[in-house]
Amino acid sequence: MKHSDILLHLGEENENHSKAGSPPIYQTSNFLFDNVGDMRKALEKEDEIPFYTRGSNPTVKILQQKIAALEKTEASLVFSSGSAAVATSIIGNVNAGDHILCVSKPYSWTYKLLHELLPRFSVETTFSSGKNTINFLGQVKPNTKIIYLESPNSWTFEMQDLEAISSFAKENRIITIVDNSYASPLNQSPSDFGIDIIVHSATKYLGGHSDLVAGVACGSDEMMKKLFRSEFMTLGGIISPNDAWLMIRSLRTLPLRMKHIGESALRVVDFLEDSPKVKKIYYPFSRSFPQKDIADKYLSGPSGLFTIDLNTNNTERIEAFCNQLKVFHLACSWGSYESIAFPAITTVSSLNYDNPDIKTERVRLSVGLDDPDLLIEDLTNALDAI
Repeated sequence: MKHSDILLHLGEENENHSKAGSPPIYQTSNFLFDNVGDMRKALEKEDEIPFYTRGSNPTVKILQQKIAALEKTEASLVFSSGSAAVATSIIGNVNAGDHILCVSKPYSWTYKLLHELLPRFSVETTFSSGKNTINFLGQVKPNTKIIYLESPNSWTFEMQDLEAISSFAKENRIITIVDNSYASPLNQSPSDFGIDIIVHSATKYLGGHSDLVAGVACGSDEMMKKLFRSEFMTLGGIISPNDAWLMIRSLRTLPLRMKHIGESALRVVDFLEDSPKVKKIYYPFSRSFPQKDIADKYLSGPSGLFTIDLNTNNTERIEAFCNQLKVFHLACSWGSYESIAFPAITTVSSLNYDNPDIKTERVRLSVGLDDPDLLIEDLTNALDAI
């Protein structure tokens, strides 16, 4: 199925919605029944038939169909945040005494889940670089139940060989989970390489307008039903029908946004690679990216997120660079229409970013829908400040 069919039509049979051109928002908690038999049937199949919006809602159902089709999976679940999607996918596949192998430097709240919360319930995690597949898989133990990946991750963009890791995991009955937020389903399809569960912070490119917080998990019907019947319904991290509708709206323009963002990011990165005031660039499509073969294998197009190390350790100069930015806004999230700068120095005293190795000169930049010439001009002026 073509992306345009998924994004513009799938799940939106308008004859079921009074011929509405845009699907309605079913902003309701309860669904009403004419008799006990119908009510019983809905409760028995609560993941399919609307019974109570915490389980199934027609607006959310349309979104689930689209997300699953984008990721080439049988089914998906949509959550109130990316963290909820990650937590549900992990907790739903481990028990006390189990072990998880995770890439080093994962998203901060994923790290907290694995490093602080799950050990309270006797679940152990090993964090290891996934750049060398043999060394990474050497950390697997007899009780390993999950291999958790981020490819690329969202600060320094290390990638993993999804196909090799998935093949090993299937031979050893280990569940593989990958965070695909960076690439979006348009630029990477982990299901093509055997990954079991694909998660997203849908706040990023899938939402893309800085007006909703959401997460998704995609996988087989069997896996999604398993998660639905336990962790999804028990923990209750659901998306609202209104936010689901906003994401349906946002998905219409996903290919256009990703095309503009990717092309603009390439121009901006090319400019920065020639600047003597930039010590290093982290970007899968940069000239110096050390995993070119992996990037070429898995990424079909560029994203808009990259990181730079400024050529100074002076905190005042680093802050001057950031404060001088006018087109890039200072904020933490990324993947939206606006261009964003996130200086690593802001995380040093934060309870949310447990990373003692963070480099003070590091700034993460997210290219949005701004004209790339304006972004380059903005960066030129900011670099002059140091």
